[in-house]
Amino acid sequence: MSTARRTTTAELLDPPRSSPDLDVRDLETRSRLMRIVTRLIAVSELGSREIARRAGLPAQKVSDLLCGKLEHLSLDELKQLYHTIDPPMTSH
Repeated sequence: MSTARRTTTAELLDPPRSSPDLDVRDLETRSRLMRIVTRLIAVSELGSREIARRAGLPAQKVSDLLCGKLEHLSLDELKQLYHTIDPPMTSH
């Protein structure tokens, strides 16, 4: 007996539903921000644990980022890291 599954016509016409986490624009934004934050961490005088502490994130999140595990960080977490490392300039 075959374990192969028959594909119905509806499955061929309707593409699989994408998860909100796999939205292309979201992934592009997250990957761009990941590259920026990774570079900022590399040139920062702060260690990754200190950066994580200041951002209010577990150190493992920064470690995951540095290992390229983009799926472990949300866009909000990446933005938080960015603003922790590169705070906005205050005008006098």
